[in-house]
Amino acid sequence: MSYFLVYVTTSSENEATNIAEVVVKGRQAACANILGKSTSIYNWEGELQTETETVLILKTTTEKLDPLIKRLKQIHSYECPCIIALGIQQGNADFLNWIAKEVS
Repeated sequence: MSYFLVYVTTSSENEATNIAEVVVKGRQAACANILGKSTSIYNWEGELQTETETVLILKTTTEKLDPLIKRLKQIHSYECPCIIALGIQQGNADFLNWIAKEVS
């Protein structure tokens, strides 16, 4: 089985919390970490933007990755949300097994 960290930026801590609750209750993700405020600088529609966002990190398996991304896109407030899946190469086997159990 393969495991992923899914990095998501949100408009606020409230949005991050709401998204986390939906996907953990829906078992698309085993758990979530909300890292608090961060500053994002990016180009959008030809203009340089500087925004305060909240980072959300989710843990899931290969089997739940596509459903998780689909659900995130449905409930996210952004037109084009940052959703990036990073493969977990190694880790605590007990924790990885727990992730699998939680999303099954």
